Amino acid sequence: MTEPPQPPNQPPTPSGYGHLPGPPQPGYGYPQQGENPYAQQPPTQPVQSMPQQGYLPPPPPGAPTVAMQQSGGMPPGKKTAVVIAAAAAGVLVLAAGGYFAFAGGGGKDPEKPVAQSSGPADDKPSAEVDKGDGSGNGSKETEDLNAGRKQGEDKALWLKTAKIDGPGLGVESAGQWIVGDTVVKSVWKNLTAYGVTDGKEKWTLAFPAPICSVTAQTTTEGKTVVMFKDGDSDSATCNQMKQVDLKAGKEGWTKEVPKEGLFDIMTSPSLGITGDTVAVSRSGTASAFKVSTGDKLFGSATAEGCKPDSYVVHKGKMIAVSTCYDDDLTSEVSDADPVTGKKTWTFKLPTKYRVGAVYSLDPLVLDIGNEEKKERAIVVLGPDGKQRATVSGEGNFATECTNGLFRSVEVCSTTAVDANTLYMPTVAESGKANEIVAFDLGTGKVKWRTPAGDGRTLTPMGAANGQLLAYRKATSDQGGEVVSIPAAGGTPTALLRNPSGTSAPIESTFYTPKVDYVDGRFFISQTRLLAKGTDEKLLMVFGK
Repeated sequence: MTEPPQPPNQPPTPSGYGHLPGPPQPGYGYPQQGENPYAQQPPTQPVQSMPQQGYLPPPPPGAPTVAMQQSGGMPPGKKTAVVIAAAAAGVLVLAAGGYFAFAGGGGKDPEKPVAQSSGPADDKPSAEVDKGDGSGNGSKETEDLNAGRKQGEDKALWLKTAKIDGPGLGVESAGQWIVGDTVVKSVWKNLTAYGVTDGKEKWTLAFPAPICSVTAQTTTEGKTVVMFKDGDSDSATCNQMKQVDLKAGKEGWTKEVPKEGLFDIMTSPSLGITGDTVAVSRSGTASAFKVSTGDKLFGSATAEGCKPDSYVVHKGKMIAVSTCYDDDLTSEVSDADPVTGKKTWTFKLPTKYRVGAVYSLDPLVLDIGNEEKKERAIVVLGPDGKQRATVSGEGNFATECTNGLFRSVEVCSTTAVDANTLYMPTVAESGKANEIVAFDLGTGKVKWRTPAGDGRTLTPMGAANGQLLAYRKATSDQGGEVVSIPAAGGTPTALLRNPSGTSAPIESTFYTPKVDYVDGRFFISQTRLLAKGTDEKLLMVFGK
């Protein structure tokens, strides 16, 4: 096979090719059935068509390249398996194959918290059951969430459920923010805040139409921007922005996203915040606004040279992923000033290559691919935009990088990068444990592998200060765990052991969940609800 062309000013690198993984075995990933009504929930959206056998092309703007979630809106169980093959000189070229499958006490004793209502404190806090207005507030369930808890296990603190009679395809519930002593959750047309310790409701903001896009990012003052539709009809457009103060529970300005041109279609926009800038990317077009006022800063229509398809924002950094309208529709990546949109460097991809995923912005780690040649590579760029390494290693890797079929490229939520290490999870096969693989971004080589063990699944949640934070998913009879692993490798240390018993069947059936670990508490919530007028689990919190 011929080598893919190299980016300008880069040395040629040989390629290695992986094999196409087979589809999952029958029954893979299907939820186990149980008596607990909150432990069962089927997927909420139809499965998309199968990609071309032997290669999953880099998606058009927003197409998912992944297996599981942290945050929302994508159909549960949409999976992409990527095989990383060892390469002779450190270049990683990925042969990718895709498949889709459905993922599958009493008295005043504080030792026995259960799901709780937002009214006065009970002896046994109970599940919030919404009465249909989407606010997440309603009658109580009295099940003890810590019944069956074993010695050494930590506690389920509280559970919220929702009862919504919504549209046929269900409703989005992707937003989750932990701000001080408050957790804020989005559900359909509402944002509702709860106390992190007891689950008591603090405030609710109602929107005039369904919330359609959120970002986990906030300003230092705890403000964010939420998008909602311009109506309730099936043809409504996701083009309305609203500033929200998550600390105070107050709404700020509301503005419509102006079009960047005739072909600016507001389909599944994605948001990102850095400083006082919020970027809005959608279906090949992108623009940026001030969080403080909603005023426009810059956008694709006024960009010089190649036109940005997406502004990707993460941890205070911003890049532009652009298309050049030459004969080959060449792609390029550049830095972007959050105030002006100006760039200081540009990395041009080889002809026919596209950015399929972004794993980190600092350092910049890109997953790029060529659909025609059925090749993919993970490249590491330096602060000057020059390629400094490529990643190589064997494994069948699961990454989740977007939240819907048409969403723009975003930083993957189930990979992590800290300093000089990239952490990626392998695909969890039926009944078998997966593993997390750590790559040295200086050399591109594998540093270590840590298996989940016991047929479990281990997924990165984040990395900082030389430690990887990961979630060991629950099973129907075992609670999940939050663990830390040193960047140098070693035995995982359990930071939180969620209880077995009545909680495990609930925790294990959160599909494509949003998860956070903050101040010793673990938050897990649904990112989409069926909204069929029946009780559904929404948000569950664990702690010491």
